[in-house]
Amino acid sequence: MTDHRYHVPAGGLPPQSQLLTDRAMFTDAYAVIPRGTMTDIVTSALPHWEGARFWVIARPLTGFAETFSHYIGDLEPGGGSDRPETEAGVEAALFVTQGTLELTLGADVHRLEPGSFAYLPPSQAWRLRATGKVRAGFHWIRKAWRAVDGLDEPAAFVTRDQDIAPTPMPDTNGAWATTRFMDPSDMRHDMHITIVTFQPGGTIPFAETHVMEHGLYVLQGKAVYRLNQDWVEVEAGDYMWLRAFCPQACYAGGPEPFRYLLYKDVNRHMALGL
Repeated sequence: MTDHRYHVPAGGLPPQSQLLTDRAMFTDAYAVIPRGTMTDIVTSALPHWEGARFWVIARPLTGFAETFSHYIGDLEPGGGSDRPETEAGVEAALFVTQGTLELTLGADVHRLEPGSFAYLPPSQAWRLRATGKVRAGFHWIRKAWRAVDGLDEPAAFVTRDQDIAPTPMPDTNGAWATTRFMDPSDMRHDMHITIVTFQPGGTIPFAETHVMEHGLYVLQGKAVYRLNQDWVEVEAGDYMWLRAFCPQACYAGGPEPFRYLLYKDVNRHMALGL
C-alpha cells in the first residue's frame, strides 16, 4: 500500500561546521543533484510571479539533456502568478507536493492538493495561486510542444496520483509499477510524466539504454541507482538528470516504497535538421 508522501525541499543553509563532502555529480552522461544542495541561495525569481521562488533543477544544455526544463516552485500563502509562462509554444505539467493551490483555466477553477497533477497545452492560458495558510510546493515541467501535421494539441486535464491505479510492469508481481498521468496511446503527447514505484527490494533488472531523456525526482524512499558506469545512492529529495542512451537500473532499499516523478520525451521522429 502506498501512502503518497512527497518530499519537499526545506531550503535554509547548512551550518559553517558541515563537511563539504556530498553526492552531487555532473558528468557527460548524467547529473545527480542531492536534496542538500537545494538551499535558499540557489533559488531563482521569475517574471510575473509574486511570493515565489524556484529551484531550477534541469534546463536545456547543448550536448546534454535538451528537451525540457524542470523547476520546483515554493509559494508563500497568496503567492503565484496571473502570467506564469512568458514563452510561446510551451506546454507544462504541474505536480503538487505541499499545501493547496488554485489553478484557473479559463472559466474553470481547480483546487490542487498534494498528489494533484495538471497538464497544460501550449495554447492554454493559466493562473496559479497558493490559497492555504502554509507554503505551497509544486513541480513545474516545461517543454516546447512539437506539432505534427494531423495531430491537434492535447487537451488540458487535472487528475491525482491517488486516483490512478498503478500499472504493474510485466512479470514483477507488483514490485515495479507505473502511475501514468498521460494516456500512452495518445500520440498528441510528446512527453510523458509518470510516477514510478518500487517496493522494497524491487529492481530494474537490466541496464535500460534508450533514446528518451529523463528527469527523475525522488518523492519517497531510497535506492541504489545505476547511472552509466556508476552506482549512486539516492533518497527522497534527490534529482537525477539523464541524457539519451545513458544506461540505467536500480535496486530499491527499504523500509518504504521508492517512488520518483519521471519525465521522458516520446512519440516523435528524431529531428534530422533538414
